[in-house]
Amino acid sequence: MVRGVLLVLLLLALPLQAMTQLSASVDKNPVLQGEALTLEVRADGRLAADAINFRPLENNFTVMVPSVSTSTQIINGDASQSTSWKVVLLPKQTGEFIIPSFSVQGFTTDPIAVRVLAASSQPASTNSRELFLQATMEQTELYVQQLSYYQVTIYFNGDLQRGSLSEPVLDGAAIVQVGQDVDGSELVNGIRYRTITRRYAVTPQRSGDFTIAPPTFSGEMIDRDSARYNYFARTKTVVQQAKAITIRVQPIPDNFPGNWLVAGLVTLTEEWSPDITELKQGEPVTRTITLSAVDVAENQLPELQQGFPDGLRLYQEQPQSKSAQRNGRLVSQKVFTTAVIANKAGTLELPEVSMPWWNSQTGQLDYARLPGRTLTVTATASETNSSAPDIQTKSLPAAVTASAEAVSPEKSAWQWNHLNSVLLALWLLSLALFYLFWQIKMPVKPRSNPDSRVKFNATQLKQACANNDAVAAKAELLRFGHQQLDKRCQSLSELAALINCPDLVQQIQQLNAALYSNRATGWQGQALWQSWQHYNTTAGKHQPNETLAPLYPK
Repeated sequence: MVRGVLLVLLLLALPLQAMTQLSASVDKNPVLQGEALTLEVRADGRLAADAINFRPLENNFTVMVPSVSTSTQIINGDASQSTSWKVVLLPKQTGEFIIPSFSVQGFTTDPIAVRVLAASSQPASTNSRELFLQATMEQTELYVQQLSYYQVTIYFNGDLQRGSLSEPVLDGAAIVQVGQDVDGSELVNGIRYRTITRRYAVTPQRSGDFTIAPPTFSGEMIDRDSARYNYFARTKTVVQQAKAITIRVQPIPDNFPGNWLVAGLVTLTEEWSPDITELKQGEPVTRTITLSAVDVAENQLPELQQGFPDGLRLYQEQPQSKSAQRNGRLVSQKVFTTAVIANKAGTLELPEVSMPWWNSQTGQLDYARLPGRTLTVTATASETNSSAPDIQTKSLPAAVTASAEAVSPEKSAWQWNHLNSVLLALWLLSLALFYLFWQIKMPVKPRSNPDSRVKFNATQLKQACANNDAVAAKAELLRFGHQQLDKRCQSLSELAALINCPDLVQQIQQLNAALYSNRATGWQGQALWQSWQHYNTTAGKHQPNETLAPLYPK
């Protein structure tokens, strides 16, 4: 301990040595495209870490973070110090480039000419590399907002200890990784390589010619030369970069109708709940349309114009979007749910639902369609019976008025004036009495808001069913779905889709129909309570199905 302290004090007491030399060198020259070289700048003095500026190299090379080291030697009382900078460079293209000179404290390094050769011109050297990268783009001719897949593969046949891979970069484009890394092996020119493949979805947002800056791998591998003679083998730093890829992005065609959508495949499917052949006036049904698209991000799916005719009341829910990865491709879906209630009996024509989209496989305009359909709306019994009395009572006001005028005696002016005075006095007296009662009335205890309660209470559901309170029963069922089924349902239709009990589903649909038809006062809740008790004791908890709807419906 004492020796260490003395050594530190001795080093601090040494006078600073003036720098006498500054040199620069590279570890290899020439170098292959995609292969890294290391530039080392050395000074025989103690200098600051930022004394050398490597930014001028960024025009022709990808410059990694420099590493700086200092050393001090004492031989026979003579001390010497040195500072070394090492930086890894990746050539951006083939050709001959000049590493410029660096100046510190009046000393200047000599410029270095570096030759960068194409990888294909050195097959023997390429085959002997322990690690290299290959990048491919599925399509290099794209349209604006067309998604394509960029794939990069790391090939290595040594002992890879650790490493990191940067992402590709393209100005004005969205780039996200698709799926997980895939390990494998491949035979390249007679050499067995292990591979790690990563896949990205690239979506350009503007037209023009662009170059994708390739990803860079930086890691450590076991040094095979040191492993031959030493059990504790050293590691060496490896840095490799894939080739840059140029793409051409075309603008949106001028004659494209509607909202722009480019995909590999687009489909439209619909479902009615309950499945209908005819509608009943005043009773709700739910129409669900699913828009599915391949090679499209979920935020690119447009809105859907359904074109409902007049004579319907519509309650549209917020569209729900989701995406998933299938066989290395991105599949997105958008679900449109609408509650439909017919206002009058008759025949309704639902028009065809059509969505234009650009087929990226054929390069042509295409359409996804749902055929139109004819719906027959039948009147309910209550609506039929209530129409007759309305017709008979239309002429009553005129007759009653006429008879009242016939039997009313003619009043004199004296009777009219005194009658007005009496009525005015009675009106003022009633106002005074009302004011007195208002002043002495007892304060009403504030009632708690049942909607603020989040936890489900079976007793409250039972009471709501016993009182035939449809609104309270709906609130408790939605709390039941949130707590017991772990699903925040916004409507009874969503809750019914999560329950595998036909009786309870039927009761929930009847409750929903009563609420939508504005006849909640005539709803009977005893059957709902019995169905819920049966479900709660036999079914237990059910897990909701969160998988995507089938892309190719049967």
